[in-house]
Amino acid sequence: MSQASNHYDTIIIGAGSIGVPIALSLAQYGEKVLVIDKGPSAGQGENKHAIGGIRATHSDRSKIITAMRSLEIVASWKQLYGDDIEWVEGGYLFVVYNKKDAKTLKNLLPFQKSYGLIIDWVEADRVEELMPGINRNELLGGIYSPQDGNMSPLLLINAYVRRCLEQSVEFRFQESVKDIKIMDSAVGGVKTDKDEYKSDYVINAAGAYAREVAAMANIDVPVQPDSHEAGITEPVKRFFEPMIVDMRPKLGSKNYYFYQNALGQIVFCITPEPPILGTDIRSTSVFLPQISRRMINLVPRLKYIKVRRCWRGLYPMTPDGQPLVGETEKLKGFVVAGGMCGQGLMLGPGLGELVGRLVVNKLTLQDKQVLKGFSLDRDFKKAEVFK
Repeated sequence: MSQASNHYDTIIIGAGSIGVPIALSLAQYGEKVLVIDKGPSAGQGENKHAIGGIRATHSDRSKIITAMRSLEIVASWKQLYGDDIEWVEGGYLFVVYNKKDAKTLKNLLPFQKSYGLIIDWVEADRVEELMPGINRNELLGGIYSPQDGNMSPLLLINAYVRRCLEQSVEFRFQESVKDIKIMDSAVGGVKTDKDEYKSDYVINAAGAYAREVAAMANIDVPVQPDSHEAGITEPVKRFFEPMIVDMRPKLGSKNYYFYQNALGQIVFCITPEPPILGTDIRSTSVFLPQISRRMINLVPRLKYIKVRRCWRGLYPMTPDGQPLVGETEKLKGFVVAGGMCGQGLMLGPGLGELVGRLVVNKLTLQDKQVLKGFSLDRDFKKAEVFK
């Protein structure tokens, strides 16, 4: 490879939910971009394990703004580009069975609405309309956000890759980064197991492995992966629209959630408690009996639907549950876009544009405020109220 062809404006490590949208954004600014990933193709890491939900109904300003932009992008994707990503604007419905959760969620509404979110409390009768057959015993109501939704992670990542290729983004798959090259307190490129590449910017979008990648540049990024399991059923006739979230903790788990996708399949996931730390993604014998009991107790009619398969993926967690996004102070040109805490798919499209503007120095005032919330130098003491 010639010296000229080996030089890029930006190298992105990780071809997943964050890295590929960043690549497209930068390419649209005319940047020469290389994406490197150890997998055989894009989206073979945690994007492959994502269940497909996107919501802007968070309790943190930076996440709300970023996710709202993500929703705009995916909701208009087919109209703009022609790709069917199986987008369904079904909304999110957080069902509430106790006064404590009701108070917490209701108190957040004014803050969430101040950013333009369409979200409100609905009574139990409306909850049953949205989720027919739900257990009404002690049901108080719920929080419903109709503009949230779901789509296929596989179709979205491949749609992004096609747009990237149209913009001359280069991809190197089955190639592992072994070192970050540093020259005078600035990045100079990367060394892989196959070649060396020069660049002015290196973006760490390595997901669950962001800490290991950052360590190559002598920088500590506090990302600790834990694992979550999910599953999918056979397709059945559509009978509900929103993502259903049951926040009640139970022995072995915090919350769980499920929705019916564009094909009629029910996709479901659970949040284990305590967290299962590490990078083991082998399925367990605990998950399916655990979540089945909870889902069937909530909606008894679900017991008749057959499960097709289950899988396990990683949530790249930070100490406060907030993403880490920005250029490091210690090393010029080294940008971290990680620690998505299981929300990379829903934040990725919006973050792709944000990081693109960061690299080409076109940040708006709002961008700077958003990045402040995702700062690598924060104290990590304040966790989001409603994750």
